[in-house]
Amino acid sequence: MRDPLYSATGAEIQATAFAYRRSPDQDATAPVRHPVVVVGAGPVGLSLAIDLAQRGQRVLLLDNDHKLSTGSRAICFAKRTLEVWDRLGVGQAMVDKGVRWHVGKVFFREEQLYRFDLLPETGHERPAFINLQQYYAEAYLVARAHELPNLEIRWHSTVAALAQEGGAVRLGIDTPDGRYEIRADHVVACDGSRSPIRQLMGLESKGRVFKDRFLIADVRMQADFPAERWFWFDPPFHPGQSVLLHMQPDGVWRIDFQLGWDADPEVEKRPENIIPRVQALLRAAAASKGEGEPAPESLPKFELEWASVYTFACLRMDSFRHGRVLFAGDAAHGVSPFGARGANSGVQDADNLGWKLERVLRGQSPEALLDSYAREREHAADENILNSTRATDFITPKSDISRLFRDATLSLAREHGFARKIVNSGRLSVPATLDNSPLNTPDRDAFMGLMRPGAPAADAPLRIDGRDTWLLRELGPDFTLLCWGPVPHWMLELPLKVLVLEPANDPEEWLSRRYDLRPGSAYLLRPDQHVCARWRHPAPEAVHAALARACALH
Repeated sequence: MRDPLYSATGAEIQATAFAYRRSPDQDATAPVRHPVVVVGAGPVGLSLAIDLAQRGQRVLLLDNDHKLSTGSRAICFAKRTLEVWDRLGVGQAMVDKGVRWHVGKVFFREEQLYRFDLLPETGHERPAFINLQQYYAEAYLVARAHELPNLEIRWHSTVAALAQEGGAVRLGIDTPDGRYEIRADHVVACDGSRSPIRQLMGLESKGRVFKDRFLIADVRMQADFPAERWFWFDPPFHPGQSVLLHMQPDGVWRIDFQLGWDADPEVEKRPENIIPRVQALLRAAAASKGEGEPAPESLPKFELEWASVYTFACLRMDSFRHGRVLFAGDAAHGVSPFGARGANSGVQDADNLGWKLERVLRGQSPEALLDSYAREREHAADENILNSTRATDFITPKSDISRLFRDATLSLAREHGFARKIVNSGRLSVPATLDNSPLNTPDRDAFMGLMRPGAPAADAPLRIDGRDTWLLRELGPDFTLLCWGPVPHWMLELPLKVLVLEPANDPEEWLSRRYDLRPGSAYLLRPDQHVCARWRHPAPEAVHAALARACALH
């Protein structure tokens, strides 16, 4: 039986309303205590809540609204995010609904400069990216959340007061029935770029706001453009600015038009101003086929579904942990949309935090493990902000000299590979390698390749017991020791999952090449599928020490 979300339209999904229900907590004589409260039911908060619930924790998720997102908003979800969602039980539904893509094309004025491929090799289960409107992603996550009996979502619940006291966080929650209080061992703020939790605590995000504005238009049409990322610098149909085009499900296309700082957002969102821009793009695309000026009646008919105007900003909090309150996603950091680093980075925040918070709640690791969340994801945020800032500076030059350099680089990129490396239409999201994490055990043995301590584990096809599978699907929800056999007997007695593989399991040799495996090699992988140690021939005490280090036990 097919999931009803497959047949639902975007309009139906966005119109879905979740009922407010009075909680027994509102009638309690004293504030009820919860192990963990997540604030914000967007992709980040939902992902974290599901992860914790799947690990056996009782989770309360609060949201001040009662509907899914409107408009496409975040649409580009990266391979690593899909792998996280696979573990949460929603990855396949996302891929089935989404538009797969891996090719991008860059244009300067009316000419294509070059194309790039974000996943040029095979041997990966998931595509480089899918395009999927945020409201669909949220709908699949909410459906999964409702399957978990230890995860409760309370809609129409606004956190209006917060105080840390007595080893807990006291929250005042406003509802249609008035305010009530609860207590929490830990609170995670996933409540967006304007984060009310951040404001309640008197905290702020710092960084840079770029003086430019962009229009997002969701357009429904039947066009024969391929499922690729098309980016124009200074196109004749939108001179002096840039344009980005993406295909989405349901015949919806996302178009981003650069407007300039002086543009009036309310004026630019009017249909009478958006429609001529879309028509000009379609005329130019049709003319690029070399068949002359297209007749108006030959252009694709379209309907405007949604529009918004946004400003670039690259910001982050100084620290993502403040006592028993942690911040994730846009509440902790923000980047410009070009490069798809916002939502993808936020889901990876949740992936990093979930297993650590679970260990702390169970008393298996000290609170110091949560400091590693802050340190690792602050490093990742800095990396994303650096890439986003560079892209924004290239896309929107702020001086005549900068524009001259930008345009000269684009002209050279027609013929020269070195110039293409400088062109920046948004470096697409990749997971951070946590090189300086305190949880890593430094290498003592020589290895080739990228799978060093701190790296996210690369997937690879496997054949196990006559069935075709994938490496990431075979890893456990906790730590996994990946071994290339034969292995000594003591390894099989370790208090973690031991995955023993050999050449027969790796017929295409993707795994052995990516991990530089030889007989006796072993990798210790964290619950979030990052490498934290590797050896050619590990001793028992080395594995135990690395495991303790990865759990902040020494």
